[in-house]
Amino acid sequence: MDSPLLRHLFSRALRASLASPLVLAGCGADLTGYSAPACENGSLAMSGLSPAAPTDFVQLRSIGWNPGGDYFGEARLNSSGTACATASDPAACESALSNLSSRSGFRTSCLDLCNAYYVATTRGDEVTAHTTLEALKGFLGPIDTAQEAALLAFASNYNLACGDLAQGGVRMNGKGGFNVIGTRGHTCGRDTAVTQFVLEVSASGEVREVSSHILQRGDPNCVIGRRPVGLRASDGVACVDALGRHFASAAHLEAASIKAFLRLREELALHGAEVALRDAALASALDEVMHTDVSTRLARRFGATPQRPEVAELPPRSLFEVALDNAVEGCVRETYGALVGHHQALHARDAEVREAMTRIAEDETRHAELSWAIDRWAREQLPAAERAALREAQREAVATLREEVALPLDAALVTEAGIPTPEIAASLVASLEQELWA
Repeated sequence: MDSPLLRHLFSRALRASLASPLVLAGCGADLTGYSAPACENGSLAMSGLSPAAPTDFVQLRSIGWNPGGDYFGEARLNSSGTACATASDPAACESALSNLSSRSGFRTSCLDLCNAYYVATTRGDEVTAHTTLEALKGFLGPIDTAQEAALLAFASNYNLACGDLAQGGVRMNGKGGFNVIGTRGHTCGRDTAVTQFVLEVSASGEVREVSSHILQRGDPNCVIGRRPVGLRASDGVACVDALGRHFASAAHLEAASIKAFLRLREELALHGAEVALRDAALASALDEVMHTDVSTRLARRFGATPQRPEVAELPPRSLFEVALDNAVEGCVRETYGALVGHHQALHARDAEVREAMTRIAEDETRHAELSWAIDRWAREQLPAAERAALREAQREAVATLREEVALPLDAALVTEAGIPTPEIAASLVASLEQELWA
C-alpha cells in the first residue's frame, strides 16, 4: 500500500460520506513569494543543501530516550547522496556510518519520552555526526539555499509544515539571506497556542524573529492507535462527561501504542526486517508520545483522568504471530483510525480539536502506511496456509469493526469531537472494505 494510494482512498471515502468540511481561516503573515520547503516522508528533505565542504552523503536522524537517561534508539529519516561514494575503504566507511550514533542532538524536547535530531554525513573516509546547532552551522557554511534556511530554522526549534505555507514557507529576502515562516507551540490545553513566526535567516546562519502572530489557540484530540499484545483490560473512567470518557480512553490506548511500536521494532529486528521498517516503528512510538500527552490534557479538561496502561511482559512472537497482529491492529484498526482522524480534522465543531487532528491524522496515516508495508514484507516470508490465515483474520476484524461503529454515540462526540455518526462510519468502513480490504 503506497502512500499516494492510501491517501487517495481516504480522500474518496471522506467525499463519499457527504460530510461538509469546516475550514479554519486566520490572518497572519503575507505569504506572497513564499514556497514550501522540500519534504520527504513528512519531514524536511536533505536535498537542496550546499554544505561548506562537499559531502557524499547527508542524513537527518532522530534519537529517543527515556527522561531518566536510559537511551533506547534512533531513527534514520531522510537522506541525500550516496554513502561512502568517495571513500578509499567503502566497507569500513559504511560500517562506521551504520554504527554511528549520538546521545545528544539539536532541537531537544521531552514529554513522556525525549527526542532530538542530528545530521550524519560521509565525506571520503570521514563519517561525522553534527549534533549541535553550531556544528550544523559549521557543516552548512554560508546559508545560500532555501532548504538550508529551512533546516536551520527547524534546528532552532521552529516547526515547519510541509504543505501549509502559513506554517512552513521560505523565500529570499533581498538582504543576502532568507525569510522563513515557522511555528512554535501546540493546541494542547488551556492557555496554549500555535504561534506563527516570520524569521530572518542571514547568510552567516543567524536566526532572528521579525514578527509573530497567534494562528490558533488550543485544546486538542487524538485517534486510537495500535494496541499492544498483552494489554490488560482497563477498569474504565468514572466521569459523567462523554467527552472526558472518550479522551481518557484515547489517552490510555495511545500510551499503550508506544509500547506496541517499541515491541514491534524489536520483533522486526528479530525476524530480519529491513532497517527502514524498524526505524519507522521507532518514529511511530515517538509520535504516540505526543498523542498521549494531547489526549491526556483534553481528558482532564473534561474532568477525566486516564489510566496508565498495563501491558504484560511476553516472549517475542513468531513472524506469523507478528504478521497476524499487524493485519488486524495495523491494516484494519489503525487504518480506519487514521481515516477517522481526517474526518475529525474536517468536522469537529471545536476549533482546537480540528487543529490538533490535522497533525495527528497525518501521523496516523504514516502509521497505517507502515502497517501495510510490514504486511507486504511479512507475506513474502510466509507459506500459503499462513497467508490465507491472515486474510481470514482481517475479514473477521472488519466484521468486528462494522459492529463497533454501528453503536449509538453521545451527541457531543459527534458535534464537538467530530466522531462520525454510525451512518457515516458505516459508509467509511464500506469504502475501505471495497477498495482496501476486499
